[in-house]
Amino acid sequence: METPRKRPAAAILTATILAFSVMACAPEPPSASPGTGADATTAAVPEMVRSDGTYPTVPLEKDEVVVKVIQNAFVNLQEAETIEAGLATNLASMIDFAERACSEGAKPDFLLYNEFPLTGYSTGTRDEKLKFTIEIPGPETDALGAVARDCDTYIIFGSYANDQAWPGHILSINSVIGRDGKVAKKFWKTRNIKRLTADGEIPTTTVESVRDRYREMYGIAEEIPVLRTEFGNIAVSTVQLDPFVFAAFAMQGTEIMFRTATLFAREDVLATARFNKFYSAMSNIIFPPESEAAPFGGGSLIVSPRGKVLAEDPSNNESIIEATIPIAEFRAERRVPRYPLEVVAPVFDQYQTEIALNHMDIPVDELPQTRADMKAMLDRISRWLN
Repeated sequence: METPRKRPAAAILTATILAFSVMACAPEPPSASPGTGADATTAAVPEMVRSDGTYPTVPLEKDEVVVKVIQNAFVNLQEAETIEAGLATNLASMIDFAERACSEGAKPDFLLYNEFPLTGYSTGTRDEKLKFTIEIPGPETDALGAVARDCDTYIIFGSYANDQAWPGHILSINSVIGRDGKVAKKFWKTRNIKRLTADGEIPTTTVESVRDRYREMYGIAEEIPVLRTEFGNIAVSTVQLDPFVFAAFAMQGTEIMFRTATLFAREDVLATARFNKFYSAMSNIIFPPESEAAPFGGGSLIVSPRGKVLAEDPSNNESIIEATIPIAEFRAERRVPRYPLEVVAPVFDQYQTEIALNHMDIPVDELPQTRADMKAMLDRISRWLN
């Protein structure tokens, strides 16, 4: 397979690495305080958390499920000869790894890839980055769907994406392809960490940044959704260092938390699984061995609800790791975690997040073009700086 060349985003990645090392033990505040938002917040709220600690499920097909995490390299589309050629190379690599995972070791029930196995991590302006997005569903998910059917497995991966319903927006979406080969669920990224680096802000659109319109279009239950499968309740997220988001997934009965990354903090994965009492799997990208980011590539792992590492590849090399999860035994006596919400409610009720909801729900021609533009916009609307 072609090894990706050193990325033009090296400076951004290096700054992000340094920021992660500082912030790994300092989680972001909750995404919103009560009462924040527009009329969409007054819409009828369905039951998402049961008062008795139980949660909705569908019957399990078997007592144990096999999770495999694929740690693979890719070609950045902006460095490929053509976008089409880069996508073809990356798709072929994904299919090759899936076929290997399905023919070696135990047959997988879930295959997890990283955040950008098809597109790579791109830099540039909004207009430039939009060229490196895919549509979901689309030709790539169709091809992966054929593999999912042949292997009888779920395939999970992240990607830069575009959507005709959101013109001009760069989306970060984790897709779940079902055993029937069709896209079973699209998980939008819930939110981006604010103030991660000093040189700019991530310009992708998240649920938080267009929350009211997202809620109007898809419903409140889709803001932090759970997919109930015959192999367990799952959710997928690219969010890092944000315990409130993962607690919300756990409250709704998530049993296996799939995570994708372009850099992550290992202790975040361990702590999040333990605090929220669910299994978790993380797939991180790998970097070119000569790059400054190489020491921070790889490290993909699968963790138990007690924070025990079940499988891990600490290297920056391509690999497949696997673990068997006793899902029936786990579910038998499980209740959602016990959170002290009544104790902390008085403090949370007064908290105001720095950047208000819906800050990216603006006319297309006003969307920030660059990371610097994004930072300037957030500085302008910040509650803490003004």
